[in-house]
Amino acid sequence: MTQPGIFALGTPEHSYLELDLVDGASAVDLVKAVAGLAGPLSTGGGVNLVAGFRPELWARIRPDGLPAGVTGFNEPIVGVDGFQMPATQRDAFVWIAGPNRTAVYTNALEVVGALVGVATVATELGGWVYAHDRDLTGFIDGTENPSLLDAAAVAVVGDGPGAGGSVLLFQRWSHDSLAFESLSVPEQEKVIGRTKLDSVELGEDVMPATSHVSRTVVEEDGEELEIFRRNTAYGTVTDHGTVFVGFAAQQRVLDLMLRRMAGATEDGLRDALTRYTTPVSGAYYFIPSVAALAGFAPEDAD
Repeated sequence: MTQPGIFALGTPEHSYLELDLVDGASAVDLVKAVAGLAGPLSTGGGVNLVAGFRPELWARIRPDGLPAGVTGFNEPIVGVDGFQMPATQRDAFVWIAGPNRTAVYTNALEVVGALVGVATVATELGGWVYAHDRDLTGFIDGTENPSLLDAAAVAVVGDGPGAGGSVLLFQRWSHDSLAFESLSVPEQEKVIGRTKLDSVELGEDVMPATSHVSRTVVEEDGEELEIFRRNTAYGTVTDHGTVFVGFAAQQRVLDLMLRRMAGATEDGLRDALTRYTTPVSGAYYFIPSVAALAGFAPEDAD
């Protein structure tokens, strides 16, 4: 069974914790501590918890539990015009989502307390849903998402190593909203590749090859390679942006998407949206299945 929080839509408040092992603690110690949390094994009380690990760390304790080709975000992606996507890989990831800030804060505090002596919080980020389904550019986010009926086929590893798990790409993107909002709406739409009001994809005759849609829609042999997004907004009026939370059954789909955005592919075209948004962090985590994670849980864990 896949960790259910991946697909638990409708939660407006989010907390993202990236963790590093403390000196003297082992990978097994960390996985056991995370597996001992109640959240990863069930979804209840209106709060969802999803937990994952740096792929190399998970492979260290489950050599047969990681799909081929899954690695950490260990090197920056270097594109054109000096553009880079930084690599800020950490050892573990915990995502808490809930109906209100109080519930999310309380659960996050319990998670941090349960991991004392094993891991420290390397980064903490709060996310929230903006205008129901839009990001801070004002455009609808996730239009390309598969429906929940199809999402598992896109986001979850099938048979073989890591079955039931998922590969997560976690990034923070800072927005230059003043610069983007200085564009006219038609200019903004050409940057994104969709209409702002109702998210209709622009026609081929007016769609720029550098639009966000053009660069993030990945095709192979004529078939679109999809991912499942759970993005949120973060920040304040003076410092804000998008938390990119993308799941896929294959890491190469996510990697190719990023390289196309950066212009690090043969055509050398950079996503126009990256002129107004800047990647601040980048990490990959493997999200084990409930059964794989439960194998490390204490006997008295719920």
